[in-house]
Amino acid sequence: MSLPVRTRFAPSPTGYLHVGGARTALFNWLFAKRHGGTFVVRVEDTDAARNTEEARAAIFEGLEWLGLDWEDPEHEGDCGPYYQSQRTDIYEEWFQKLVTADRVYEDEGAWRFCFERKPITMNDLVCGEVVIDYTDESNTPDMVVRRSDGSFVFHFVNVVDDLTMGITHVIRGEDHLMNTPKHLQLIEALGATPPKYAHVPLILNGDGSKMSKRDEGAALGDYPKQGFLSSAVVNFLALLGWSPKDEKEIFSAAELIGKFSLESVNRAPARFDPEKCRWVNQQHLLGLSPDDFVASCASEASPAMLLSIQEKITLLTEVPDAVSFYLDPEFPTDPLALEKVKGNDLAATLLSKLVENFESLDDWSQAKEIIGTTAKASDAKPGQLMFPLRIALSGKAGGPDLGAILEILGKAECVRRLARFTALLK
Repeated sequence: MSLPVRTRFAPSPTGYLHVGGARTALFNWLFAKRHGGTFVVRVEDTDAARNTEEARAAIFEGLEWLGLDWEDPEHEGDCGPYYQSQRTDIYEEWFQKLVTADRVYEDEGAWRFCFERKPITMNDLVCGEVVIDYTDESNTPDMVVRRSDGSFVFHFVNVVDDLTMGITHVIRGEDHLMNTPKHLQLIEALGATPPKYAHVPLILNGDGSKMSKRDEGAALGDYPKQGFLSSAVVNFLALLGWSPKDEKEIFSAAELIGKFSLESVNRAPARFDPEKCRWVNQQHLLGLSPDDFVASCASEASPAMLLSIQEKITLLTEVPDAVSFYLDPEFPTDPLALEKVKGNDLAATLLSKLVENFESLDDWSQAKEIIGTTAKASDAKPGQLMFPLRIALSGKAGGPDLGAILEILGKAECVRRLARFTALLK
C-alpha cells in the first residue's frame, strides 16, 4: 500500500518570491491536491546573515495570493510552516546517526560525509534515468555536512527534513538535479527510504537567456500591483513547463488539479512570454461574473460603467483610464482622433443633425438606431457618423460598445457632449 502523497515547498527568505519558485510551489500544490495528499511549507532559514523578515513575509503573501493553501484539517499542525532555524535538535539527532554508522569524519573542524565509491542511479519522474559515478574521489570529493561553526549545510538538513516530514515526492527545479545523488547517498546511510524525485525545467526569458531577478515577470509580488488576477497567474504558471496535451489553455484551479500530472511536465525549459501572460489574464477577466468583475475593479465607477469595459481591458490597472471619460464631464480628446474626425468633411454636419434627432427622441433606447437613420438621410454610411460620435462622447478612438455608452450617459449628457465636441470642429 502506497503512502499518502506529501509534497513540500521549501523557499529561502533571502529575497522576493521569484516566479520560478512560485511555479515550483504550484506544481507541488497541484500534485498533492490531485492525489488527495498534503502540501507542506518549509522555510529554509538557516542562513541568518542573508534572511530578512521582508523576504519571509513576501513568500507567504505570494502563496496566499495564489491560493496555495497548506492548511489541512486532517493533518492539523502537520503542514507547516516549518522553520529550519527551529529544528537544530532534530538535525543533531540525525547527525549522530551518521557518526554511529561511521559515515562522517572531521576535517579541519568541519565534518564530511563519506560517499560510497559506486555509481548512483536515480529515476527522475521528469528527467528519466540519471547516473552519477562516485567511483573517482577526485571528481566527487566527500561532502561537508556540518561546518566548523557547528551549523549544518543545506544537503543534510534538506534530507533530514524530507524524511522526518514524510515527504513522498520532491518536486523542484532542474538546477537541483545534481544534488539528488548526494541526497540519495545520505538517505541510504541513514537507513531510510527516499522520496520520489521530479526535477522540472527552468524558466527562461523569451530569448533563451536565464531569467534573472531584474527581468520582466520575475517577481511574483509585481503581479497584483500590475493588475493581474491571481487565478490567471496560477493558470499561466501552470503552462510554464506543463501541458494538458490538448488545445485548451484557460483553466481554473480546480481544472488544473483535475488534469495535472508529472508525466505531462515537459523536459525542455519553459519560455516566459509576457504577452501570453497578459492574454491569459484577459481571458480570466472575461470569465468573471458581473459581480466578481465589479468587485475586482475596486472603482468608484458604477457597475454599468465597469461592465461596459470588461471586454476591453487586459489588466485591472487599465480600469481607471478606461472609465475616466464617464466620470469626467470635461474629459480630454485624443488629438489624433480629433484630427481624423476633422478630416471627415461630413462629420460636423452629421453630428449637428444627430443632436437634433437626439433632442427630439422620446424613447432613448432607440438612440443607437437613430445613428444609422441620420447617416442614411445624408447619403452617408453609419461608420462615417459612429466614429465621430464615439470621439464626441468619450474622446477616444476605442472603448466600450457605443450602445452601452449612450445608455450609461443618457440623453441629456450625450447631447451636451455632442454640442461641446461640435464646437471643437468649427
